[in-house]
Amino acid sequence: MSVESPWGQREPCRKLLVIVVRRVSLDLLRILMVLLLALTPVLHGVVPALAQDQTGVGPSSGLPLPRFASVRNAQTNVRVGPGTRYNVAWVFLRAGIPVEIVQEFDTWRKIRDVEGAEGWLHQSLVAGARAGIITPWASEGQVALRVSADPGSGVRAWLTPNLIVSIRRCTGVVCDVRISHAGAEGRSVDYAGFVEQSALWGVYPGEVF
Repeated sequence: MSVESPWGQREPCRKLLVIVVRRVSLDLLRILMVLLLALTPVLHGVVPALAQDQTGVGPSSGLPLPRFASVRNAQTNVRVGPGTRYNVAWVFLRAGIPVEIVQEFDTWRKIRDVEGAEGWLHQSLVAGARAGIITPWASEGQVALRVSADPGSGVRAWLTPNLIVSIRRCTGVVCDVRISHAGAEGRSVDYAGFVEQSALWGVYPGEVF
């Protein structure tokens, strides 16, 4: 008398089910591999660009990188990444502060301030007007604001470190600058003159414009 296994009629179905599951798993693995290969150029193209400064010509603006610019408005939020979804790193409290643009990503500009801090500003918050800071690396001393570009010309005013000036033009040696200063009665007094280019943060050595 022979005894049949109670699972004798089900074993073929179980084997078929295992084969189908294996085929589905292999198909899913192939799909994932294809997607990963397709995304590889994107990952290698975007992530490194956000991780390091750029040089040459900006991919969005066509302007040189790096380059100096200035903050357009007061109360300007600087973000930790290129988008409004990123947190605010710090706030510029006044307009006209010089910044160095070191990278571009779409409509966003990565900037560096005089202290070396970096963050992102939307392009609409950056102006092409040039500005500079008088000897921010010095804790004391004065810089002469001269009547003309001649280094022997008369002194119109003495400027102290960390004073912000607007820059009209530079020869590579001296820069034509403007400054507004609050007088003794609280009224704004404007000064114009020339300072040594090497005394400014906000313009490159030898830069002419």
